[in-house]
Amino acid sequence: MKVSLSVLKQRARLLEEIRAFFLAKHVLEVETPVLGGTGVSDPHIQNMATQINNSRYYLQTSPEFFMKRLLSTGSGSIYQVCKVFRDEELGRHHNPEFTMIEWYRTGFDYFQLMDEVEQLVSMLMGIKEFQRMTYQDIFLKMVGIDPFTATEVELEKKAGQVSGQTCRNDLLDLILAEKVLPVLQGAIFIYDYPADQAAMAKIRGDVAERFELIVDGIELANGYSELIDPVEQEQRFNIENKKREAMGMEQMPIDQQFLKAMTKGIPECAGVALGFDRLVMLACNKNTLADVMPFLVEIA
Repeated sequence: MKVSLSVLKQRARLLEEIRAFFLAKHVLEVETPVLGGTGVSDPHIQNMATQINNSRYYLQTSPEFFMKRLLSTGSGSIYQVCKVFRDEELGRHHNPEFTMIEWYRTGFDYFQLMDEVEQLVSMLMGIKEFQRMTYQDIFLKMVGIDPFTATEVELEKKAGQVSGQTCRNDLLDLILAEKVLPVLQGAIFIYDYPADQAAMAKIRGDVAERFELIVDGIELANGYSELIDPVEQEQRFNIENKKREAMGMEQMPIDQQFLKAMTKGIPECAGVALGFDRLVMLACNKNTLADVMPFLVEIA
């Protein structure tokens, strides 16, 4: 273990400040299960599973479905600090188990939530200036292409791909990860993603009401104006499962209890997930998660 005592104390202080921040705003802290009967169907997120009494359960990649079920009961604005699990490659900024701060603000849209994320991160990290750019504008500025109108051939050239086998969104993700994020300095919100990258965000015209906060090239938070239409949500689940099938991946069972909660009614709201370990890493001026997480998976 290479994490210093000073970093452990800083983690504790940051958690105290986060809880005080939400307490002052009357946002209720909640807890939801780490194990659930379903995982996520998003083909870009890999679930982990285990067996209990011959039944399959999934380690949650996010508390989103459970938290929205609470919203449907009239909980009001809620947040939680929780462990989540994703079967991803290990790296400087990735560990299969990590800590997430996730919250939902009833009556907010994604612009109001960006304001609140800015308040919280500014308080925790001392950042004074935040920029905001649309997804379209940042592509035009950084790589000279319009992500909404560029052809796949143009995207392949920018991404350095020659096979022609990568789908459009994968190419955009690759360009963002390899050509845009590494050269960004400071704190910047990228918002209004293409509609087919909506995840669980509302769609307005050809854009998704979605944002990401990038700090010094590292994705720190991902938020939306939340989709609350159960019919459209089920359609998105089915589309994602078809994509998983086409990619040779396991299709995921659809969370019917979540859809029932949506049918009952989830209030207009905006939600965001923030990677706490990455925040600690940036706040402590460290370069890897190994410097701020006491037990990475290799030594757990």
